[in-house]
Amino acid sequence: MNASTADFAKSLGAALGRAVASRPGPAVHGGCINECLQWPTDAGPVFVKRCPLAQRWILDSESDGLERLRQAGSVRVPAVLARGEAGREAFLVLEWMDLLPVEDATQARLGRELARLHGVTGPGFGLDRDNAIGATAQPNAFLEKWPAFWRERRLGFQLDLAERNGYAGQLLDRGRRLVETIDVFFRDYEPRPSLLHGDLWGGNRAQLADGTPVVFDPAVYYGDREADVAMTRLFGGFGRTFYSAYEAEFPLDAGASTRIDLYNLYHLLNHLNLFGGVYRVRSEAAIDRLLAAAGH
Repeated sequence: MNASTADFAKSLGAALGRAVASRPGPAVHGGCINECLQWPTDAGPVFVKRCPLAQRWILDSESDGLERLRQAGSVRVPAVLARGEAGREAFLVLEWMDLLPVEDATQARLGRELARLHGVTGPGFGLDRDNAIGATAQPNAFLEKWPAFWRERRLGFQLDLAERNGYAGQLLDRGRRLVETIDVFFRDYEPRPSLLHGDLWGGNRAQLADGTPVVFDPAVYYGDREADVAMTRLFGGFGRTFYSAYEAEFPLDAGASTRIDLYNLYHLLNHLNLFGGVYRVRSEAAIDRLLAAAGH
């Protein structure tokens, strides 16, 4: 059973090594996967995510990704303060930040800092551990060639998951035809393995009162930096100053626009597998555009 509030507070205090209030403050926005709370302590409030113990791997993945981004020293992320368990629940404790909507000047700073993050490179495409994209497992076993990684670890994985979830017909048929043609999008382009945030939509970035940009909820791995930039366009919210600043710091390949759909299809398929609905239509439309661009 879930821990009582008192028992949860006791476990939280032990993990933090400080006195905590017997009850949390208000629930706060933190996505649709975990319960998120502000919890008062004797050293100020902290941000607490809690979930069923069976899903602890998601919180562990987030903690690992935040630490990798922190070590890169490019973009501000919330500090990881503690992890722990209480009854049949797991929790992750992050520093509390008073987050604000992103202003234009901060957009430009975020563009520059993201470009610097992408200057951090790894030994290959992938990561030394699997993690999560939302509530979905994200396989990251290293591959030497980027098109193979995107084919097998990203689009192919999501299409297989869609089949297990009961999707069939045009989505799978044309999706798998697309997977077989991925190399055509890389005839004149060979990316290097940059450190990526991995889930960089508008809801995963904000700013502090002094204008410092902050990113959170990562799905980190080493991959083509265009994948991060493409996702900023999927749901909007990143302004012209963001893209101008990024390009001034680290110009994109001339053919980057031809791969936006290819990279965002991964996230559309993931949303389809998590939420269904309109994401099937959007996924099929993206597949059709990509097949047409590939001459199929």
